[in-house]
Amino acid sequence: MSLREDAVAIWTAGLAAVDSAKSVAQQIRVQHDQLWIADVRIQMPSAGHIEVVGAGKAGAGMASGIEAALLATHSADGVSGWVNVPADCVRPLRHIHLHAARPAGLNEPTQEAVQGTREILRRVQSLSESDVCIVLLSGGASALLCSPTPGISLSDKLSVTRALAGSGAPIHELNLVRTQLSQVKGGRLAAACRAGTLVALIISDVIGDPVEVIGSGPTTPSVPRAAEALQVLRDRDVLDRIPPHVLSFLERQAAAHATDPDAAFPWRRTFVNRIVASNAMAIDAATLKAKALGYEVQSLGSSNAGEAAEEGRQLIARLLAIRAESCRTKQASALNRQRRVCILSGGEPTVNLSVSGPASGIPAAHRVVAARGGRNQELVLAAVALHRNSADWKNVALLSGGTDGEDGPTDAAGAIVDEAVVARIAASGLNPDSYLARHDSYSIFDAIDGLFKTGPTHTNVMDLRVGLLCNR
Repeated sequence: MSLREDAVAIWTAGLAAVDSAKSVAQQIRVQHDQLWIADVRIQMPSAGHIEVVGAGKAGAGMASGIEAALLATHSADGVSGWVNVPADCVRPLRHIHLHAARPAGLNEPTQEAVQGTREILRRVQSLSESDVCIVLLSGGASALLCSPTPGISLSDKLSVTRALAGSGAPIHELNLVRTQLSQVKGGRLAAACRAGTLVALIISDVIGDPVEVIGSGPTTPSVPRAAEALQVLRDRDVLDRIPPHVLSFLERQAAAHATDPDAAFPWRRTFVNRIVASNAMAIDAATLKAKALGYEVQSLGSSNAGEAAEEGRQLIARLLAIRAESCRTKQASALNRQRRVCILSGGEPTVNLSVSGPASGIPAAHRVVAARGGRNQELVLAAVALHRNSADWKNVALLSGGTDGEDGPTDAAGAIVDEAVVARIAASGLNPDSYLARHDSYSIFDAIDGLFKTGPTHTNVMDLRVGLLCNR
């Protein structure tokens, strides 16, 4: 196989290890008359209804897997559910309804998400002590699982989120504030549930896999933090952009918590949060595949969260440094000169949209459309911009892709380059620096067949990067 084919095979092996259907189905087993869901044991004769709810980009696959596993062990009449997913992930299942909660590519709450979440709340509130609730959560759940607290509208929440995002607030500050305005985030979904047993099966799209952050922690116990939310709004200097009744609500909540600082949600039931798939699992599987293909593997782990362009420059520099070291002297052994090296990297870098530059080198046809791209495409483009001579890419390939099949608001998971792709860029006369400056990575890769497209993968464990070197 070519280096390009090897890179795709290694990336695909990592993806297969975090398959959403398989990941949740593995959590269901029966021993004698006992049903096990993760670490929770349920006596089959006394088991009541099983309600499956949830949200996320991986929701369709998770729902399919859990439905099949449950129907193999439980009466079909005793299983039902509702899961909010992106519109392009909707498909018919036998007992679990998949609800189109947002259009594909739009990563913010919609009225459809609010309607779907209200139905989820209705379902979990109707359960009884003998029933079991399984919550399926994956990346994207923060937007797909949305029910503003009474008196706060979706428009109010969006204005708060946009004001904070525009001020440069990091994701943990965004989550903190919007959680205080929600009926489901910050443990509130679990608090609303009346089932005697609640098990959350979670696919992590967050570095370190903190369950209180994934999907804004709808099944994780927490205490009210309205005072901290108000302080974030003050520190970010956005109070004048927040609806007055939202501020009043937070002030009332902060005062109530000050009166009873130990207040928390009631937890009268058995509950478990279980991570069933993560980026580290994908890295491990990709490692095994790379070794099977004869590569020496260097893993950079799953916690890479720097600026995307800089991550790309560092990856290509690392690959070329290994090649230079292998071929430094004529005395290098034949084995060293024939090294096959695979660098694996996981995590979720960011794109600094404040960086901009001239459009020189961009054809007029590309200038009339808005810049398109995502962190994975930008990462690869930065590597190409640093080393635009195709000779530098001889026997080198670099692939970076989002495991959810989405990279920014585009139809590509990311990008993949090798010597041939870089040569096509040079032959086309396109200037990588210009496209990088305006964050228009999609346009340049689309023009020279460098996009990496998978379609929806029905899972989401951040990004996976594969860099290959084969000295010959």
